Amino acid sequence: MLSQRLLGDQLCLQLLPRAAYSARDPAQWHTLGVTLERQQGVHAIDSDHRVDFDTLPGVLAHTPVGVEVFSESASGGEYLLLRLDEAFARQHLPSVNHRIQFAGQSEALGLARTLRRLMLDPQRDSLALEQATLALIDQASAPANDRPTPKALTRVLDQIAEQFHQPLSLEQLAVTYGHNELRFLRDFTRAIGLTPHAYLVEVRLQAARRMIEQSNSPLASIALDAGFAHQSHMGSVFRKHLAMTPSQYRSRF
Repeated sequence: MLSQRLLGDQLCLQLLPRAAYSARDPAQWHTLGVTLERQQGVHAIDSDHRVDFDTLPGVLAHTPVGVEVFSESASGGEYLLLRLDEAFARQHLPSVNHRIQFAGQSEALGLARTLRRLMLDPQRDSLALEQATLALIDQASAPANDRPTPKALTRVLDQIAEQFHQPLSLEQLAVTYGHNELRFLRDFTRAIGLTPHAYLVEVRLQAARRMIEQSNSPLASIALDAGFAHQSHMGSVFRKHLAMTPSQYRSRF
């Protein structure tokens, strides 16, 4: 887990990795969270009633002080978490007494990916981190309407999770969705906040990161196993989204 305190310890920014977990948060801070990748598990929000969840990328969640959240997942999912002290949250966030979340938040997801890149940079730019963090708080103060995800889209996400290493076309994914390509593209982008192609690239990036962290396989082999056309393609994606090359990522992690 990467962590950074900002603005005189009023804020604490954390990048939680994809890993199995079981946690109970007593919510002593106000928290904002953005899912960077799909996550499945079970949770209980301010009660002992546990329910299954399947959370997609681009979900922005706001949990106020005093709301206890239990969450458990066998695989986890990369997650950006921002903790705000009560005085700062009271000044900058809407007053709520229960956990709320909004799906398909493309702006929040974009800011979370920017913050991920900045946090992974060994020479962190504090000003850039603070600016992007405050922009995320601003997004949370007036998020777009929640966009429920059609269940048919989960079949598409399952297909991508299973076949990300293969060439996938818009036509193939639209067939799985059960509508034409234009309808699928519109619904997918509204629900998740990423186009199907951008989502596929993110899944491949996450897969490559795990392979680099967990094996000594050559980077060229990892690129192909993760679905990239070649090693330089993987390298350009790493530089764009993580601000480092695959070799630099391996050296750090």
